[in-house]
Amino acid sequence: MNPPKSTDILIVGGGVIGLTVAHRLQQANRSMILMDPAEPGSGASWGNAGTIADYAIMPVGSPAVLKNLPALLFNRNSPLSIRKTAILSLAPWLLRFLLQSLPAPSQHNMQALANILADAGQRWKDLAEHIQGQDLLKDNGCLYLYDDQRSFELGQQDITRRQSYGVNAKMLTPQQLTRLEPQLPPVNTGAAFFPKAMYLSDPGEFLTRLFNGLIAQDLHFQQTSVIGLSRHKAGVEGTLSDGSRISASQVIITAGAYSRELARMAGDQIPLQTERGYHLEFDLDQPPLQRPVSAGSRGFYMTPMVGRLRAAGTVELGGLNPKPSQHRLDRLQQGVNHYFPHLGPANRHWLGFRPSIPDSRPVISASKYGNDIIYAFGHGHIGITLAPITAELVYALLTTTTPPIDLDDYSAGRF
Repeated sequence: MNPPKSTDILIVGGGVIGLTVAHRLQQANRSMILMDPAEPGSGASWGNAGTIADYAIMPVGSPAVLKNLPALLFNRNSPLSIRKTAILSLAPWLLRFLLQSLPAPSQHNMQALANILADAGQRWKDLAEHIQGQDLLKDNGCLYLYDDQRSFELGQQDITRRQSYGVNAKMLTPQQLTRLEPQLPPVNTGAAFFPKAMYLSDPGEFLTRLFNGLIAQDLHFQQTSVIGLSRHKAGVEGTLSDGSRISASQVIITAGAYSRELARMAGDQIPLQTERGYHLEFDLDQPPLQRPVSAGSRGFYMTPMVGRLRAAGTVELGGLNPKPSQHRLDRLQQGVNHYFPHLGPANRHWLGFRPSIPDSRPVISASKYGNDIIYAFGHGHIGITLAPITAELVYALLTTTTPPIDLDDYSAGRF
């Protein structure tokens, strides 16, 4: 059967954002085609820590990060680093990042993130129920560990600030932490607990169920790349990697780290860069944790998943180079063994690419030149968390109806 040559809506990108957008539009009986060169849900949406992080209101750029930026960026052991070979190409993005790390912009970005994260948990419960994925959505909270007294004191300040933006969080004594996670080694300081946080015990399986449900309801999927976009009176025409063309009334770009070039084709210059994220997995019948645990200043999460423990995280600015850093993988291994020395070497590793905007705010917006092309990308570390609300906002943009939150802070016009 030949693929369709036209459609009402073309969604470019089949990660968690593209899939949830398709799910929302399918509920409204819209016809669409989803395109991605890879299997849907197989990129950063699959390899992340799996957290539904309603507490993640802190932008990557902040005055504290600005103060320590040289050490952070150029220390190989820092949780935030830059590949030396990418410094020149990253310079314009880094300048914007520095400006967004100043006190006033950072505070504005925090409020924007708090606004869009406010009801993330309930939206995920609704989505899980709709696709019969409740067994994979766990709602027993998340922990932040602190390595020493100084980090604990800074953590107390951080939690107080988050609470002022409505985040449900509290500090735990070492004894309270042990009661929650008895297999963690004892700590002398304590931890922060986010009781409303959730996580997916198998992100890949959840996305597979979501995609299969869409296919069962007649979603058209083509495993191909869109290499060109052009506007015409009748809509938008896309050029595919095999040279064929497809026309659509509206196009939604949800291609994650690969979205910048597609936006450029539509006439918009979006300062999107790529964070290289890693994970290790340790096969275990019973993981030693009950919930995701952020390993303090080490910059990664340990998440109990079905049949394995996943250690995921770090921020490495370095473009779409597919070669992983062995040093980064070794640091993750050392971090896990600090807490669980009996685990031994990981069974597998992974490298993926997160889309990163200097102000940490996603782009959820019509193109500057009309809502025939709509953007939904740049979610950084919280793409999984923000997927359901992003889908609702995209629907509002498509239909020119009132969105559940004001969209000015996420507009492509802010650049």
